[in-house]
Amino acid sequence: MPGGRLAQQERQQIALGLADGLSYAEIARRLDRPTSTITREVMRNGGPTAYRADLAHRATEQRAHRRRQAAPRGQQAPPQAHGRDAEAVREYEEAFTTLLMQQGLPKMMSRVLTCLYTNDEGSLTASELVARLQVSPASVSKAVTFLEGQGLVRRERDDRRRERYVADDDVWYQSMIAAARSHAQLADTARQGVRILGSGTPAATRLENIARFVDFVGESITRAAEQAREVLYAKPAPGPEDEPGPDA
Repeated sequence: MPGGRLAQQERQQIALGLADGLSYAEIARRLDRPTSTITREVMRNGGPTAYRADLAHRATEQRAHRRRQAAPRGQQAPPQAHGRDAEAVREYEEAFTTLLMQQGLPKMMSRVLTCLYTNDEGSLTASELVARLQVSPASVSKAVTFLEGQGLVRRERDDRRRERYVADDDVWYQSMIAAARSHAQLADTARQGVRILGSGTPAATRLENIARFVDFVGESITRAAEQAREVLYAKPAPGPEDEPGPDA
């Protein structure tokens, strides 16, 4: 399997594959590349309907140029915590951002959320996000406001009275509960339509079935979130190197 960056010819093959309606997996198979590589390439360059090989290649060169400018020759990147591989971390962050974009989050919101999830503290200030993402404070503010409205981050003040944006363990639980509430609202609205359109009519029956379905899904989400909430606070099981020896 070839490694390294995609060549311009490969990007042209991706564009042709998308035009032919091929799946990411099929395009990846033809290029002998991981599916994640094709998915990330397409999503970061306009998506399947707007992808253009020439623009994608130019954008990649520009990103590489900006990275070289950010790290002058002879200056090494700061060491990663816990001995992590900096390039592997960057690739993972790109893959995670792509996944969030596939699930419907805008690009900047996905980048901010990825930063928070992959940061050991689980929180960053606005200035820290600006420095890490190399974007404007306004972009960070807009992204955080959106994510906060979705229940995916929250704000708090640290000891220095700075505002920090947090994506801690409980955020996932709160997000699931918010999703359950949205299902309940959808069910209520569907049942309003049943009364207006007349019980027993084809349209009303359709809406009643929708209401029953989303009611069941919402209740299931709430029940599962309550039962699994403690999983969010579970500590990792100790590895062999963490186990006490016979003299402990």
